[in-house]
Amino acid sequence: MAIPVVDPQRYDEQLASKRDELERLFSAFSLPPLEVFTSPPSHYRQRCEFRIWHEGDDLFYAMFEVDPANPKNKQVVRLDQYLVAGEAINALMPKLKAAFLASHALRHRLFQVEFLTTLAGEALVTLIYHRPLNDAWESEARALERELGIMIIGRSRKERRVLTRDHVWEQLHVDGHTFHYQQVENSFTQPNAVVCQKMLGWARDVTAGSQSRDLVELYCGNGNFTVALAENFHRVLATEISRTSVASAKVNFEANHVSNAQVARMSAEEFSQALNGEKGGRRVAEMALETFDFSTVLVDPPRAGLDEASCRQISDYERIVYISCNPKTLAENLTILNQTHRIERFALFDQFPFTDHCECGVMLQRR
Repeated sequence: MAIPVVDPQRYDEQLASKRDELERLFSAFSLPPLEVFTSPPSHYRQRCEFRIWHEGDDLFYAMFEVDPANPKNKQVVRLDQYLVAGEAINALMPKLKAAFLASHALRHRLFQVEFLTTLAGEALVTLIYHRPLNDAWESEARALERELGIMIIGRSRKERRVLTRDHVWEQLHVDGHTFHYQQVENSFTQPNAVVCQKMLGWARDVTAGSQSRDLVELYCGNGNFTVALAENFHRVLATEISRTSVASAKVNFEANHVSNAQVARMSAEEFSQALNGEKGGRRVAEMALETFDFSTVLVDPPRAGLDEASCRQISDYERIVYISCNPKTLAENLTILNQTHRIERFALFDQFPFTDHCECGVMLQRR
């Protein structure tokens, strides 16, 4: 993996290159005009992780540049600052390093540091060690929490010490609303919060006018889209396989006074079986699927995209909103979905500037 080389002066150039590549990749489809949503040109990630590299009495943050011709060949790259990471992370990096160098309890066999920050100003730092943690470590870590105004978690093999709490609270501003999200350490959240706000705004726009019908959402995570879209629908049924994310989604529904959404812990495949009457049991009965009137499905799958059976299943809905982190698998899925639905809206969300990664949003309407 290549470490992004951030050059804010070249932001428009790199974005134009992504736009050209997307239009080439989807040239076989009849596309509406591409909607492009920009990122801040630097300091755009709210979460980052760094290895800690020890050299004698010194230590520094490090990442690895991998040789594409030989993935086993990795070059250590020292990072005193990191333009990809948010400003809060960059401000904390030298302060934490100074604290590590001044404290044997904090630095001894420190292996990795993970940052989780928010636009709202909270910061959670996870320190990962190749040794057991002890009371001396906890005392020093609590003092560091107070000094820097952060929260700290310590991790080592089979051990996790949460000093204050294991999550941050983010506030995202969309269409005049402020949405509140619990984001838990070591679970998935959108890393580029500024672009996430734009994604939520786009999703609200393309699903407007559905208040009399229901939404089903697959791969809902911590309810990121669910919370923002709930007022566009009569009811929302969301599914997610991660136990941590399901718990966060329920917390986020309550925090945002969302009373018309529920989340079920099951895979997209299990949910498809339940819809087809192939899977029963208590969890399925509790969903009361027969009481819903679904008009829209939202899918936000992993990089592998959807399998053919899932594509056929979501083709039953009048409207499909597909959020994709991999344009190549999106294009493959659209060859199936395009048989029954036409592409009405297509968006590029520049979540990861100065990398090859693109985040896309597609809204399809039944033909």
